[in-house]
Amino acid sequence: MNRSPPGNRSPTGGGTRRWGWGRVPEQQDRARIGTAPERREEQRPLLASRLTPTVPPEPVVARPRLLRRLDEGAAGPVTLVAAPAGWGKTTLLASWVRLTEPGSASSPAWVSVEAGDDGDRLWAYLAAALRTATGAADDDLVTPLPTGPPRPDQLELLAAGLAAAEQPVLLVLDDLHRITDPAALTGLEFLLRHSEQRLHLVVGARAGLPLALHRLRLAGELTEIGPDELAFTDDEVADLLTAHGAPLPAAAVRRLRERTGGWPAPLRIAALALRGQPDPERWVGQFGGDQPEMAGYLHEEVLAAIDPADRDLLRRTALAETVCADLAEALTGRADAGQALADLAGAGGLLHPEGTRPPWYRCDPLLADLLRAELARLPADEVRELHVRAADWYAGAGRPVDGLRHALAAGRWDLAGDLFVAHWPELTRYDSDPASGPPPSSPPSPPPEVVHADPEVALACAAERAYAGDLPAAAGHLRTAAGHAGALPVPRRDRFLRLATALELTVARLAGDLPQARAAAARLLRTRPTDGPPATPPERHAAGPPDGQAVRGRERPSDADDADLRAFTGTALGLVELSAGALPDARFVRARAAAREAGRPRTELVGASRSALLLAVRGDLRAAEVAARDALGMPPCRGWSCRLDCGYAYLALAVVALHRDQPEEAAANLALAAPATGAVGPAGAVGAVGSAGPVGAGGLAEAGSSAGSGPSGEPVAAAVLALCRARLDRDASDPAAAQRLLARAREALPDGPAAAELSSLLRAAEVETRAERGDLDSARDLLAGATADAATPALDVALARVELRAGDLGAAGRALPDWQPPSAAAWPLPVRLDAGLLEAVLAERAGDGRRAGRVLEQVLDLAGPQGCRRAFTRAQPSVRDLLAAHLDAGTAHFSLVSDLVRGVEESAPRSAVEPGGLLDEPLTERELTILRYLQSILSNVEIAAELSLSVNTVKTHVRNIYRKLGATRRREAVRRARELRLI
Repeated sequence: MNRSPPGNRSPTGGGTRRWGWGRVPEQQDRARIGTAPERREEQRPLLASRLTPTVPPEPVVARPRLLRRLDEGAAGPVTLVAAPAGWGKTTLLASWVRLTEPGSASSPAWVSVEAGDDGDRLWAYLAAALRTATGAADDDLVTPLPTGPPRPDQLELLAAGLAAAEQPVLLVLDDLHRITDPAALTGLEFLLRHSEQRLHLVVGARAGLPLALHRLRLAGELTEIGPDELAFTDDEVADLLTAHGAPLPAAAVRRLRERTGGWPAPLRIAALALRGQPDPERWVGQFGGDQPEMAGYLHEEVLAAIDPADRDLLRRTALAETVCADLAEALTGRADAGQALADLAGAGGLLHPEGTRPPWYRCDPLLADLLRAELARLPADEVRELHVRAADWYAGAGRPVDGLRHALAAGRWDLAGDLFVAHWPELTRYDSDPASGPPPSSPPSPPPEVVHADPEVALACAAERAYAGDLPAAAGHLRTAAGHAGALPVPRRDRFLRLATALELTVARLAGDLPQARAAAARLLRTRPTDGPPATPPERHAAGPPDGQAVRGRERPSDADDADLRAFTGTALGLVELSAGALPDARFVRARAAAREAGRPRTELVGASRSALLLAVRGDLRAAEVAARDALGMPPCRGWSCRLDCGYAYLALAVVALHRDQPEEAAANLALAAPATGAVGPAGAVGAVGSAGPVGAGGLAEAGSSAGSGPSGEPVAAAVLALCRARLDRDASDPAAAQRLLARAREALPDGPAAAELSSLLRAAEVETRAERGDLDSARDLLAGATADAATPALDVALARVELRAGDLGAAGRALPDWQPPSAAAWPLPVRLDAGLLEAVLAERAGDGRRAGRVLEQVLDLAGPQGCRRAFTRAQPSVRDLLAAHLDAGTAHFSLVSDLVRGVEESAPRSAVEPGGLLDEPLTERELTILRYLQSILSNVEIAAELSLSVNTVKTHVRNIYRKLGATRRREAVRRARELRLI
């Protein structure tokens, strides 16, 4: 530390002086930091390079978000930057230190810890760093700074010296994980506790620090920066590539970031390699951890530091994309596999928790590539045995998709056939999460004699390939199976035809061939059981019965088969219609019920998530909320990812929150709904890959020979998200942004009559936005652009709104559709509410207040059960007056209307006049309380009872209220109070 100028010291050498936060005796002032003299002769030379920040490799990408985190964390006792090798810890810390002015009071001291450092060596460098940080000179400081692990008395003197420092000491310790002896760091913990927060540590480490991190975390004294924050964003990846002279298109940048997980070291390796590539985008598509440049880095920097037993566990569990404790134990035979996984995820950071219960873990994509390459070099019998173990475990755990894949890889044809027949509705891909690597390799095809004896094994291969996205291969297996189906006895041939048709439907849907998918669905439904005593449904099993006959020997469909057919076909058709822009809410509701009846949780999840969104759009908010929360509760307990399904559920909750006028909650759920908006691949219609023709009598068409024409993405989800964001933009007084958003969403919808209803909702919202901006002519033009066939109640209501804004009450009344007949029950509830409110406003403008009140009561009857508030709180100002008058006249929805009046007032722009500002004599607190009761239908006697006052007292307050408000009766006083925003 800097020596105090003479003027700061008492002339007599005694007295006290002010240090930091308190007054410290003068003898403590003299407890300056120096090096213990008795040990100076024993000191070994210190390397200056270990006391200065490492020079980051050029070019360095600016990462201001992380620099801000370090600035914020350095104000506290300890900041920990913890991540495995190659996550840019040293580069980040060095860049941060170099941004501070050298020699300034806030300039951090730096120590690089090296392998083999013990307590003596660490404290030698700590002494040098602290001496530099405090500006101390050995000759004039008398508090010895130990050059080895300090004794208790030395620590107390050092803590006292730090506590007396004028400026906090900021010390950066890089690679502190190399210190394995906890005793070496005990002194640092003591200084942190007793230096009166004058010592701040910034630590870079991989894992396994022998510091009391839990105590610091509980005390709120630890700032942590981990791999999730250190990972490069898409923008940072683009900056890195540009700095290396290897820019890529946005799609390729996103692909590279997904393949690397944002891991900085592999990204830099990729950036260096890209400069010499003739086709950089193709190279990015093939980039993996098994490539020589990446494999060498992973071997030397990552795997070399792992215990051999843990490395073997990683290699064996790389057989699966995600792994849990039980699966790891089945694959490795280690009873402590669960703890080993937790250690590798926590301390090593090599596995990433999926956020499920029980915990499932996913290996880093590049490391998984390398581990699978190592796994492939094991003896074939050993690899096959691992697949057998995995297949048996998955089958017993209710994960038929993974069980089928491993059964085929192991050559367990009997198990593969049993799994397919027992679980075929669940063996279709509903959730198209973006794969971080290439699709799973194709398992070996069954021998011809196996297929001849059991063609359903070929169907199992087709199901596995369709799930993996290899549609041409799936169609090839379907053709092979169909070629051997003629030898089957009639009952089994019927079942084969049913299962093959289900696969054809799956392939057509995934290929985007919507007409073929509908045709296959129609044929599949014709195989439903006929009337008569059903066959006894077999017991569901996962691994298959010992003799394989309980499932494979069924001769006719059962009740369970019927539920499977209804669930599978309804879900598939719903996805087909959804991909065309339709809103098939009823279909998904029925499919979900059938899936629950059949015990098909994965299919039920699809129905729950999609029906939740569509019910929310329809205005059935209660059912939508229940379905959405059911959907969100299913994946974690089963180890599923299902990001697309969860995205739909979050989007449904956003719509519910928006209609209930909860904008903050709506915005939060919208942020979680990104996977449902087309940011990931589609579930209903993946990009055109190929198509398959009918199976059976009609034969099989060549798959992959023609491109499907179905639209890609999730058009309904994207349109609903645009509607929600546009409404939030309008609430934020940015109608221009809302208009642009709606126009883009409308243009992105698929062409065709299926999307007409959704298109009309977008068009109506855009019309209202243009009208809100005062552009009534363009609003009318937009409505005129809708064809007569596309006319819907939403557009009629929008036109009535435009005419009302233009002041043409007659035209508005003629345009307004009749929202009360039974047929109007099929309209979206928000449209019916808007129509009813417009009718009430028109009645009030025509002077028919009684009719306006009746209509408003009917609208409240519709809105109340669902909790819809937005139609009232964000409506035109005249709706507030209607609600206030309705409250005075009496209503069966008194609490709801009172809440809506307050909500309208909160959402309306405030004028410059303060509440009650126009009163010559303000109301007292008691008068304001009684004024609020005057809104109700309570008599003076009842108000007196509520407030425990005498009736005469209440009457006196009421007279004063009338006088101050200039009113002569109760209703007039309430209206005047509302105008002044007193209530």
